[in-house]
Amino acid sequence: MQATDVEKSPSLFSRTNPFQAKVLKNVNLNGEGSSKETRHIELSLQGSGLSYVPGDCLGIIPENDPELVALIIEVMKWDAETPVVINKQNETLPLKEALLKHFEITLLSKKIVQQAAELSENEELKQLVADAEKLKAYTDGRDVLDLLSDFAPWKASAQDITALLRKLPPRLYSIASSLTANPEEVHLTIGAVRYMAHGRERKGVCSVMCAERLNEGATVPVFVQVNKHFNLPESSETDIIMVGPGTGIAPFRSFIQERAVSKATGKAWLFFGDQHSATDFLYRQELEQYQQAGALTTIDAAFSRDTDQKVYVQHKMQENGQELFAWLERGAYFYVCGDKQNMAKDVHNTLIDIIEKEGQLSREAAEAYLKELQEQGRYQRDVY
Repeated sequence: MQATDVEKSPSLFSRTNPFQAKVLKNVNLNGEGSSKETRHIELSLQGSGLSYVPGDCLGIIPENDPELVALIIEVMKWDAETPVVINKQNETLPLKEALLKHFEITLLSKKIVQQAAELSENEELKQLVADAEKLKAYTDGRDVLDLLSDFAPWKASAQDITALLRKLPPRLYSIASSLTANPEEVHLTIGAVRYMAHGRERKGVCSVMCAERLNEGATVPVFVQVNKHFNLPESSETDIIMVGPGTGIAPFRSFIQERAVSKATGKAWLFFGDQHSATDFLYRQELEQYQQAGALTTIDAAFSRDTDQKVYVQHKMQENGQELFAWLERGAYFYVCGDKQNMAKDVHNTLIDIIEKEGQLSREAAEAYLKELQEQGRYQRDVY
């Protein structure tokens, strides 16, 4: 069955009414000694009526880190059970629960700091909000705890402070499974975000919740987010080229699973990249099995820390430029998933270089060629 032919019966569950999905499996894909932690999570959709196709995303309604919530309450000397209003309907929750489940506390906006300054007599804070550049620099990498610690004392109640905060938004992840291959299940590939900034360890709200607090048997609120701009070709005879370093592999695992089940005759070429081959080659065994079975034609992997010279996916593309261009000329679809800041830009520019060189075109003509691929839906990006 082709991905686009899956019949969708409407589910009762949605972003505003998420389904409590049971965790079936939660494992670290990285080997011992890796500097990364990438979780492979399998969730049950049994009884939800939810369906998805390769390319779609799963939304997770996250909860904040209980340790961070406890620190905020402690710094402010608040009572965790104090009721606070959480929305325009004047619904209330105990403070601790509101901070855990309802408010965004890991990001600071300029607006929050400006409004908070009105609740303080701190001169330093008044000077900070008066200087746009200093204010922008302060909000970068800091959170609500920093603000409350740095500019105490506050003449503000828990209600005053929580009224400044925005609602905790859901997090979207590319689905890493095919529903046809895994009925009533959805799989995710999530990299745990942890880093040091301003003297404290920072944690990604949802990624670290998934890594540290989502044990097998637990449930998590989820919904399906359709992605109309990232799909398999309608014909299973069409060749596909997939570039997905790191967690960018996620939707391509779903593409490959789907094409294996539907016995697609089109060829499939995967470019994968990460730091070390020994510890960071996500889904290696599985991918090699798909290659042996013929569902995956070629895997080109780049590992940036295994050699003196850093090798990335775009270098592997360049090495195979002639073949890659031949695939495009034969009608292949080209997909990119992953980091928007650097990787996607580098891949985009490398693709233009290849088209320019192999097609013997001017730079302008090569850019027009790629633009036409995009307009035909043959160049698709899922970047974040």
